[in-house]
Amino acid sequence: MKAQIVQIGNSQGLRIPKVLLEESGIKGDVELEICPDGILIRNISKPRSDWNKKFKLLSEHDDDVPRSVLASSSQFETKEWQW
Repeated sequence: MKAQIVQIGNSQGLRIPKVLLEESGIKGDVELEICPDGILIRNISKPRSDWNKKFKLLSEHDDDVPRSVLASSSQFETKEWQW
């Protein structure tokens, strides 16, 4: 897909088609890196950004108990006890 660099105020910019943004998942703040073949654009990685989603999945599957607790727990502690 071709694109054209355009004048934006005192700078220049590139319009990225919506389809490419949707497929790449790029949104918000990005990181730019100079590469031998051009410029690489990628999402800024945010450590632990997906933890809430993973915790929710664990909770939905009743798998939110640490393994160390399971190894030493009784039936009462794992099934009947309510936190």
